[in-house]
Amino acid sequence: MTLMAERPITISGTESPSFEDLLDALDELYVPDGFKAEIIKGNIVVSPWSRAYYLTVMHLVCDQLQPHLPEGHRITSGPFLYVFPGSERAYGPDIHASHMSAHQSTSNHLDGEALSFVAELTSSSTRFDDLTDKVETYGKAGVPVYLILDMQEEQATVLWTPSAKGYESRLTKPFGEKLDIPAPFGCTLDTTGFQAPAPAPPEK
Repeated sequence: MTLMAERPITISGTESPSFEDLLDALDELYVPDGFKAEIIKGNIVVSPWSRAYYLTVMHLVCDQLQPHLPEGHRITSGPFLYVFPGSERAYGPDIHASHMSAHQSTSNHLDGEALSFVAELTSSSTRFDDLTDKVETYGKAGVPVYLILDMQEEQATVLWTPSAKGYESRLTKPFGEKLDIPAPFGCTLDTTGFQAPAPAPPEK
C-alpha cells in the first residue's frame, strides 16, 4: 500500500482494535519516505515530515540543550517511536532526550517514560494534536519538559510540572527571544533563527 498525502491519514477498521493490535499494524505498515506514522486516539495517523528549515531549528535546539542534559541522557532529532501504553499512544517526536538505558533494546518501541525532554515543531497537519493530545500524554507520562515550537504562530511554549491532567506550568515567548528551560536542564534557549526563511526571489 502506498500512502501519499499532505495531511494526516487515519487508518481504522470497523471494530476498535486494541493498542497492541495497532502497534503490530504500525510495525507492518509501509510508510513512504517523507512520512511518519504515529498512534493517536485509537488510530494510526500518517503525516508528512517537516519542511527543510525545520532541520536547522532542530539542530539549534539540540546544540543548546546538549551541555545541560541530565547524566546518562542523550538528545537527538532522529525518527524513533516512543510508546505510552497507559494512554494508548505512540509518538515519533521531532526532538527527544532520554536515558541511554532506554536504547539498549532490539525493539523499535521505546519507553515513553524514559524521556526527560521532548519537542514538537508544529505543521498545519499536526498542530492540533501537538497542542492538545500530546500535552496530556507527555504530562501524564511524567516527561519533565515539553517544548512546543509553533511554526505557524512563530512562538515557543515550554511546559513543565507534569501531572495527571497534563502540565501545571507553561511559558510562551515569540521567536527571537530567550526562553527559560526548567529543571532538569536549568538553561536558557535562544530562539533566534527559528523563523521561516524569506521566500527566494523569482528567477528572471
